[in-house]
Amino acid sequence: MNTKRAYGDFQTPLPLAQSVLKCLDCIGGLPERVIGPTAGLGSFLLAAYQQWGSSCSYIGYEVNPIYISAANCSLASYGIEVREQNFFAADWASILKSSSTDKVLILGNLPWVTNAALARMRSTNLPEKTNFYGLRGLEAKMGKANFDIAEWMLIHLIKAMPTRAILGILCKTATARRVLRYFWQRDTSIGKASLYKINAKAHFGVAVDACLFCIHPERDNQRRALVYSELQKQQPKTEWGWIDGQIISDVASYRKTREISGSSPYCWRSGVKHDAAKVMEFTSDGGYLRNGLGELLDLEPLYIYPLLKSSDLAKGLQLPKRSVLLTQKAIQDSTDIIAEKAPRTWRYLNRHAETLDRRGSSIYKNRPRFSMFGLGCYSFANWKVALSGLYSSFRFVSVGPCGGKPVMVDDTCYFIPCSEQSEAEFIASLLNSPTSQSFLNTLTFQDAKRRVIKDVLGRISLSALARKEGCQEAMASYLKTHPLSLKEPTQMNLLLG
Repeated sequence: MNTKRAYGDFQTPLPLAQSVLKCLDCIGGLPERVIGPTAGLGSFLLAAYQQWGSSCSYIGYEVNPIYISAANCSLASYGIEVREQNFFAADWASILKSSSTDKVLILGNLPWVTNAALARMRSTNLPEKTNFYGLRGLEAKMGKANFDIAEWMLIHLIKAMPTRAILGILCKTATARRVLRYFWQRDTSIGKASLYKINAKAHFGVAVDACLFCIHPERDNQRRALVYSELQKQQPKTEWGWIDGQIISDVASYRKTREISGSSPYCWRSGVKHDAAKVMEFTSDGGYLRNGLGELLDLEPLYIYPLLKSSDLAKGLQLPKRSVLLTQKAIQDSTDIIAEKAPRTWRYLNRHAETLDRRGSSIYKNRPRFSMFGLGCYSFANWKVALSGLYSSFRFVSVGPCGGKPVMVDDTCYFIPCSEQSEAEFIASLLNSPTSQSFLNTLTFQDAKRRVIKDVLGRISLSALARKEGCQEAMASYLKTHPLSLKEPTQMNLLLG
């Protein structure tokens, strides 16, 4: 096992640590104690000493014995000690509150790795397994239970912080955001927050959005965070906040478009998920199908459907260049019937059974063999409004049938089914309007792996948006006469209000 990876190890270069300390000095001034909960080789403790000298005390904690030895050798002349301590076994409330009147600075760089990645590497440097987000079974199965180790560590450090403490930790920007969401959605006062972006590529050689995440000692319940573009910037670039039960990436812009915030009368759906693209997806080749393994195939057309990928939708493409094999029309359907209706397809699936059987996601367990996910009657609507969830732009595309069959989208996409072409085109034009685009920008974050998710799309009130755009009568007409994709038809009057 790669030891550095197992510890989620990105040691902070001294020049960056020095810049961080200058920033923290401007924020909070001279502390009485500096505590490094994951001291590593000691660059932060050294930079802190260079900033404040013997005016305060310093102590570091570290789990890696090699780093402890190296840090103590380099820091001994400054009277700084790094002690052996497994972060996950420590009583941080006792450590940080050993002198509750002290002005404490909690300083460092936490591991940049997820719990799932560590588990795959069989690392023991993990917190005790608990569902600390309280996720439901399906959310956990679909990956929402995976989190950065730094996320868990920050939450526990913040909970243990004394009243006068300041926290300054390097982490992924997404990690800081999830930590803020954790506290904000629980209406927990944690003090004033700020983020100062850093160039992780230059300092650590990784292409990830990262920041210095700070919690200030003033305890308030404003649930706001100022975001600065650089460590030494005096004026924030934007302000995050918690409004209407959601985290907002630009509070000022959100206030301008807040009137379209609500709930969607249409139920957004995820595309089809199979986790075996080389086997289940095809391109056309002279009247035959060619899979991702290069095999030329003659399969019955019954189970083959046109497919648009996330990259296709991002480009605005409406005509598919690929197709996908669908083994079911709903996730509970038996797949045995394929043997009778399409024997060549059944033989093909069995030839690649090893690949399909070893798909890792637990959503396939205890389901018919060769099952898929993200399928239902909505998948087979002839018209859809679809969007890629991966790209920074929000391009909504009206998608119609191809070759007499409904077009599928993959599981990195979202869509709503529509009854007819005019409905799909109308809704796509609404969602592509400047008002809608601005609103989505305030609800999403550029650094997110999946820029937009189903929950965010569901916050757009199409009725309110239609009113804003002056076409509420057309929207009302579609809601009344095309109920295919409505969530709750019995709530029609409420939705049109």
